[in-house]
Amino acid sequence: MKLRTLNLSLDQFVDLLQGKSSILTGNLPSDFEILDSKVDLFTKQISFIVRSDSFEDIPESYPTPELQLTSNSETKPLPRLNITVNPESKPQISPAVAKSLQPPPSRYASKMENEFSPEQRKLLSFTVKDDCVVVKPITFLKTEWDDINDVVKSLGGKWVKGDIISYWEIPL
Repeated sequence: MKLRTLNLSLDQFVDLLQGKSSILTGNLPSDFEILDSKVDLFTKQISFIVRSDSFEDIPESYPTPELQLTSNSETKPLPRLNITVNPESKPQISPAVAKSLQPPPSRYASKMENEFSPEQRKLLSFTVKDDCVVVKPITFLKTEWDDINDVVKSLGGKWVKGDIISYWEIPL
């Protein structure tokens, strides 16, 4: 396995995109490839899985080692994180932190709206109620109902049959 993990802080990544930083000049091989990336908003880091034929071959049973970059005077050293992960336990986030990380509910409604085609959006109204987005038909749905129901189900929602008004609920 000729892979390495490259971790950059969000600030370093933004500087790199803007051309203000030369953090990647140095010990990166000329044949490196980025295979995957992940943004971690809790640690404010971006992790890249990088491959190169010039990396030392590591057995697959070993964890992917981190690529150590040589830093020059313009760049800040990469932060070191000591995180121990127990695969059996779920991460615990305090409710206050979880609430601050969530976008406002109106943003959820607009994100849900974008999952539907423009023709379908003309037939529906979107509102946020408690912990779900309520999608109500504003006109009688004929053949469109099945297509809209498929989209709602793909988002984890369900049809709620009411006495007078029926609608879909999609959990946030």
